[in-house]
Amino acid sequence: MAMVVKNNLSAKNTLNELNKNEKARTKNLKNLSTGMKINSAEDDASGYAISEKMQTQIRSLSQDLDNTQTAMSMLKVAEGGVQSTVDILSTLKEKVINAANDTNTDADRAIIQKELDQAVSQIDENANVMYNGKVVLDGSHNNEVISPGTKTVLANESLDSSTNGTDRITSLKDYTGRSLGILSDSRIEFSYVIQGETHITTLDPVGNNSVVNMFTRSVDANGFRPSSSSISMVFASSTQNIATDRTGNAVETVKGNKALMFIAGQAGVDGQISGITINVINKDGTMNLTANSVLNDFGEMIRAENESPDNALTFQIGTKANQTVKMGFSDMRSTALGLRANDGTNLSITTQKKANAAINVLELAIGKALNLQTSIGSVENRMNFTAANITTANENTQATESIIRDADMAREMTAYTKNNVLVQASQSMLAQANQNSSSVLSLLQ
Repeated sequence: MAMVVKNNLSAKNTLNELNKNEKARTKNLKNLSTGMKINSAEDDASGYAISEKMQTQIRSLSQDLDNTQTAMSMLKVAEGGVQSTVDILSTLKEKVINAANDTNTDADRAIIQKELDQAVSQIDENANVMYNGKVVLDGSHNNEVISPGTKTVLANESLDSSTNGTDRITSLKDYTGRSLGILSDSRIEFSYVIQGETHITTLDPVGNNSVVNMFTRSVDANGFRPSSSSISMVFASSTQNIATDRTGNAVETVKGNKALMFIAGQAGVDGQISGITINVINKDGTMNLTANSVLNDFGEMIRAENESPDNALTFQIGTKANQTVKMGFSDMRSTALGLRANDGTNLSITTQKKANAAINVLELAIGKALNLQTSIGSVENRMNFTAANITTANENTQATESIIRDADMAREMTAYTKNNVLVQASQSMLAQANQNSSSVLSLLQ
């Protein structure tokens, strides 16, 4: 190579290598200090975009887990309120059964009535249980109920499947085909509760009346007959054209057979039938226990609810819109459970017959509470699975993001050491290249 002084190409080449080594060492140092091999888009444009998207997903999943846990906390609060109500109703049923026993006087029943009144007030307190300022069990967060609301439908499917409404009462059989033993000279006593008031009518004697007439022809001591505006009885296989559920759909009987049904005359809680009791009494005054057992096997086919928009609570449990779980809390106040009228009148147990009628009222109220408790429990169970699924998804996404973005510290340290040595060597060679240029001066002396 010619000896020149204007352009020191050796020094320039060495400087370029020094800059490259210095840049590589700086990048290694940055990666070691942050723990990441991708610190900005210039390091790896596609990798950076994928990593940032995964970071967003990880943060969203973490929030989903928080949402799920707070939702479970709310459900626990609601479940606690319902459980307290179930405990109270169980105690009340025990008290009412006691009141129905004629070893008690009406004065004794008046004392038990006071206990019932206080317990009913506590049920209303339970319904006002709150979570983060939201009252949960007062019906303000229920599912949609279309206009005009739903009517109570109590259904009994324990009669023989071949039974028709035109059959005589004396020919009634149970689901196994055995006769109920109702005779024409027997009488049937109906006790039902509407708006906290117990009504008692009697069909005496049974005579040749048909099944569909046995209720409408019963009267009380003052000649009062049940009015279809309050309550009616039909014998059918579904509630179509009679009453519908909260979404407006017809409801079939569980077995698909015809059932003895009692339907409220008015939609909503104000017209609900809180309970009905049928008592078949033989001519000699003894109870027809077989008939009573079968005829009182009622279940609530449709619960009475007021017209309402969809106020169910929505729990966001996913990273996308509408990945939610909805939970509607039905009304757990005493009026909705059939224990208190709107005017504040409580279920009466001041006489033996009223106390006896109240037993089935408490039975239906317990069923309402247990139905909601079951719904809450099923959502809680689902939330537990949801939380586990979110946790797993979060872990796996984090692992993938780590592969893309996290630095291999051992590899980075090895590269840093190599580049550090190269920088030092380049610096030494740059000094040597500069020294070579100065040797040209010896020719000029």
